[in-house]
Amino acid sequence: MQELWKIVSSPKHLIAFEAAARHMSFTLAAQELNVQQPAVSASIKQLEASLGVQLFERSHKRVGLTPVGKQFYNDVSKALVELLVSTKAIYKSGHNEQVTLNASSAFNFYWMMPRLNNLSSMYPDIDLRLQSSDREPDIDVENISLAIRRGDGNWADCHSRFLAREVIYPVASPRVMAAAVNLKTVANLQHERLIHLEEPIRERPTWKDWFESFNIPNMTVSSGIRLNDYALVLQAAIAGEGFAFGWMHQTDALVEKGLLAAKKEWSWDTGLGFYLVWSKQNELSAKAKLIRDWIITFSDDYGNAIQQV
Repeated sequence: MQELWKIVSSPKHLIAFEAAARHMSFTLAAQELNVQQPAVSASIKQLEASLGVQLFERSHKRVGLTPVGKQFYNDVSKALVELLVSTKAIYKSGHNEQVTLNASSAFNFYWMMPRLNNLSSMYPDIDLRLQSSDREPDIDVENISLAIRRGDGNWADCHSRFLAREVIYPVASPRVMAAAVNLKTVANLQHERLIHLEEPIRERPTWKDWFESFNIPNMTVSSGIRLNDYALVLQAAIAGEGFAFGWMHQTDALVEKGLLAAKKEWSWDTGLGFYLVWSKQNELSAKAKLIRDWIITFSDDYGNAIQQV
């Protein structure tokens, strides 16, 4: 690039040349660039002097490209178009007023949706886009403002803020829970109809893992239905299809409303947690920061309430 700078001396000479060659007119080029015609003429003369060739054939009433000028125009116009596309994409990203939150469908439905009225009343001008996915996307590549991730809080590409511990207990509809009269021990749960979460990409604990956390290895837990989305799992549990995992931060509210019953005394704290994350590479917009802080405030209030129970 240093060599190009020495030859061309200024990018404006290339821009003036491209506009003049495209219009075949110094005057029209000047109008497009919002400068005087002599400025365009001077830029092109300086560019020709630097290159040591004539790029335009000039006559009294018109200009045309020399063979060298035609080849140079093809190369310059292609490079400037590619630069324009890249610049516009970055500009759009930097000025995007929309805030995107990526999370599981269950988090968006059971955690975010009940709180959206509060968000709208506080920040009516923020355009929030809830994006559900069954994987952990690259938030920089996909231009995602905020995301919810399960893990230990350490990601090389992201800042993170703890939201909730990963605590899992069995849940079922009140009718199914009442009918399960043989639940004196954890091991007996294997004889009930279980709802299995089998996400295709994202790693999640299984019933086998849950039983092993209570020192009950090698359990046969094949009965029940298998679903690839946790929102569907909870809907199936509410509908009375069997016992499901209850992730505490998402199911506590459903238990309080009586939509689900829980065996909270059989809670398993996995040692992991759910975190709000955002890019280390790209600065959050002002509106994204407001959404970030709003989510953190709600999670802090929830955590304080749990501590008081």
